[in-house]
Amino acid sequence: MKAVILAAGMGTRLGTLIPKPLTSLVDEKTIMDFQVERLAAEVGIDNIFAIVGYKKELVMEKFPELSFVYNHAYTQTNTAKSLLTALRKIDDDVLWMNGDVYFWPEVLQKLMASETSAALVDTKKCGDEEIKYTLNEQGSIAELSKQVENGVGEAVGINLVKRHDLPAFIEALEQVGNQDYFEKALENLTLAGKIVLKPVQLDELFCQEIDFPEDLESVKARMAAV
Repeated sequence: MKAVILAAGMGTRLGTLIPKPLTSLVDEKTIMDFQVERLAAEVGIDNIFAIVGYKKELVMEKFPELSFVYNHAYTQTNTAKSLLTALRKIDDDVLWMNGDVYFWPEVLQKLMASETSAALVDTKKCGDEEIKYTLNEQGSIAELSKQVENGVGEAVGINLVKRHDLPAFIEALEQVGNQDYFEKALENLTLAGKIVLKPVQLDELFCQEIDFPEDLESVKARMAAV
């Protein structure tokens, strides 16, 4: 299995001048430090790809052991096209995550145990900014976007696509717009019946995307409470 970290964006909503994955959480240890440490324990450091763009040298200097893919159009594209740059180099099961996600180690183990392609989800009430999802009659994910109405919860930014689904996913990523999130490609596949995307519930585990300063404070508080 390969793992991909989406670390190309500018993270403007958090209001920092550095790539958002390099935001410190505790004792100068960054979001991406935790991600790399926990991914390496599951798939091995040699199987981790990081997609870089904004101030890429800062990420590359901090994590020289990773394989890097440069999204030269990071200012004009969103996560769909950014992820596509890495997946074109992969022929394996692939787990990927947004570069602003903090999670407990057990989260990866739970997601990787899925026998089908899967998305990590949390059942809760969501606002406009969250990626929401609905389920089909078989209990798999149907819709997956910020625009979903009557969603049953949030997709929290860590996903798994099995090798046999990868060609279809790559094609779907190629077909969506430059400003689309990767979830748009997944949604197109699920609605067309071309992929089974299982919802893997967080349940008692902790995982949170850090989009805004209040998210950062929430994660720090949760870490301090453990």
